[in-house]
Amino acid sequence: MLAIILTSIAYASILAIGCAAITLLYTSTRVFSFAHASMVSWGFYLTYIFYKLSQLSPYLFMPFAALIVGIYGIIIYVLIIRGLIRAKASEITLMMVTLGVDFILFAFLNILIDYFYYNFKWDIKNVNIVLRDLTVATIVNTSVKAVHIIAPVTALLLLLLMHVFLTKTSIGIAMRASIENPTLSSILGINVDMVYMLAWFIGSMFAGLSGSLLTMLMQGSSTIGSDLIVMYFAGSVVGGLQSILGGLFGGLLVGLSERLLSYYLSSIFPWIYAYRFVIPLAMLVATLLLYPRGLAGLVERR
Repeated sequence: MLAIILTSIAYASILAIGCAAITLLYTSTRVFSFAHASMVSWGFYLTYIFYKLSQLSPYLFMPFAALIVGIYGIIIYVLIIRGLIRAKASEITLMMVTLGVDFILFAFLNILIDYFYYNFKWDIKNVNIVLRDLTVATIVNTSVKAVHIIAPVTALLLLLLMHVFLTKTSIGIAMRASIENPTLSSILGINVDMVYMLAWFIGSMFAGLSGSLLTMLMQGSSTIGSDLIVMYFAGSVVGGLQSILGGLFGGLLVGLSERLLSYYLSSIFPWIYAYRFVIPLAMLVATLLLYPRGLAGLVERR
């Protein structure tokens, strides 16, 4: 049972980081990004490829993988999103454009996978290095892996850093002002375009980091981001799309609920585990029907 709890906490923490990314992009630029799926997959594969090339600890390469995916976010914003925002495209239009971007990122990722297969004979269509993780302690015959500690600590640090960034730094305050009233912010001299670009960089970097951490928790293929995208969206909605910190807490809640509830229910009904994705979907629907503002809305109400 301890192993299930540790894995669930790590999984929920990784999910929370990705949920914060979706929320950040939506609150800052009103873009509900489907490209998030392939960004997670890119973070997952970049970490593995760096590890494969060097045979060093994958944790060493996670910041670099996240940084590369963050640069993808800047490129996407500059080439596509900025022009649409200036043309006052609707939220639906922006959302559908990110779906096309997701397909492009997914295609290039598979091209990269094929490149390594044909030139280096690496069959990396399915990645599994979970067993390479370090055991840092043993408690009641249960191995405590590095990811069980690193994932929650990383999520907590990001939570604290984002709070300090948004409330104590001039750039963070400018970002909050641009989110609430971009027109007034421009009049006051804030470069809203740079704020949006920064939001895309940070959001994409979080997505890449989430994918990077997943390499030490589960096996996956180039579709790992698409397989988990419903979890990320559910966590963002449950946490509240108007709050970045709410997205983090929403991801934690959805991740823990999905893992622990599916484990408990499968012990009674073994066949039910295959339908575990119903849990985050049910939470998403319930939030939209009962309180669309999510957890962040409840806090603001108090």
